[in-house]
Amino acid sequence: MAIVAFHDGQEFEAHVPLVIIGAGACGLVAALAARQYGADSVVLERDALPRGSTSMSQGFIPAAGSRFQAEKGVEDSPELMGQDIQHKNGHQADPAIVRALTEASAGVVEWLADAHGVPFDLVEGFLYPGHSRMRMHATPRRTGEELMGSLLNAVEAAGIDLLTEARVVELHADDTGRVHGVTLERPDGSRESIGCDALILACNGYGGNTELVARHLPTLKGALYFGHEGNQGDALLWGEAMGASLKDLGACQGHGSLAMPHQTLITWAVMMRGGVQVNTEGRRFANEHGGYSEQAAKVLAQPGGIAWNLFDERIHQAALEFEDYRNADTAGAVRTFDSLEAMATGLALPLEALRETFAEMHALAESGEADGFGRSFNAADQLVAPFHAIKVTGALFHTQGGLEVDAQARVLRQNGAAFANLFAAGGAARGVSGSGDSGYLSGNGLLSAVVLGAIAGREAARQLGRESAA
Repeated sequence: MAIVAFHDGQEFEAHVPLVIIGAGACGLVAALAARQYGADSVVLERDALPRGSTSMSQGFIPAAGSRFQAEKGVEDSPELMGQDIQHKNGHQADPAIVRALTEASAGVVEWLADAHGVPFDLVEGFLYPGHSRMRMHATPRRTGEELMGSLLNAVEAAGIDLLTEARVVELHADDTGRVHGVTLERPDGSRESIGCDALILACNGYGGNTELVARHLPTLKGALYFGHEGNQGDALLWGEAMGASLKDLGACQGHGSLAMPHQTLITWAVMMRGGVQVNTEGRRFANEHGGYSEQAAKVLAQPGGIAWNLFDERIHQAALEFEDYRNADTAGAVRTFDSLEAMATGLALPLEALRETFAEMHALAESGEADGFGRSFNAADQLVAPFHAIKVTGALFHTQGGLEVDAQARVLRQNGAAFANLFAAGGAARGVSGSGDSGYLSGNGLLSAVVLGAIAGREAARQLGRESAA
């Protein structure tokens, strides 16, 4: 269990200016930013191989006003991106944090590309739910694993110390809330202590902690967790013990399209290009364009907690751009049928219900009217044989609530004052997705991890510089 040991003059075995807990995208970017602003750090990672939740994602980072957008003729602005974020979450996020993230987003993506060789380009061809512009930036393979590889290479090239198999089990803080160091535990049970002048919590959320999930996310307590097992809520528990303000603990990113039994993420581009989801009764049950996060609970509410993604060859060919989809296809998750009749038989779906579902979609496409869920259909995107189908379920990917921070990524107390030298970003911090599962705008997780991580590294370094000068 993550605990706080109140500092009593303990001597530490080593000392570094800045300790960063967690070597996912958040921690790695924070370390790179801190180095840029003159601060040395050590990144502590519990696993033998740094992966984090980032490696399980598609690695999409939303950014507004980047040169990558300009090269493709996309006009965007931080203000417009902020409006999209707040519209999706019902204006529940801290406006100062939304503004800080959107205004810094393009600069951070361009800095990672130019200074550290991360091969970003703009994801084109469709808009994710809630986005009014194409603003997803990703590496060529469209995987978080590839993004992590690029960031790890950058950290190594920068000469930043990264300790793996180093699970932090204690924070050492005095009665004023100033952090003085940490204790880490090795796989053999041995312990080491490291003193520091500032600490960044970049160790994600609590999605892997079943007790915390049941308490804060009751609609997803039985959902498959498709996130990093190390996300046990350590940052949340440390902050709670220190009297930090905790916000939006019911916020999360779910996903309504995890292939079963393969447990491979199926890109939501399948839905945005015209695909639909039906239950085992052959009926649609929600607006597939509303958002993939809230779709997780809707899929889980269907008979057996499953649904079928239905789409056609046009969408199949477009989805092959994504490595996760190609992996699912290779594994046999994608099934192909020459007709509705063959699909009904192959998937054990009622034929008449399936025919009615497709007839309704065609009628709506011709009339231009929206269905009862609020989705409109485009005549150019009507599904035609051969059809493809993937059996999916809803899953919890990561949590979005956490320690309340200010626009400098400083952790705040319950009275609104900032801790002296404690920062948080990524899943450890309160995100910009509001208070539930419906406020998640695609990319919010990596927006907080990468952009707020960069802000945390920069601000921690600046604070250390000021204190050194004084």
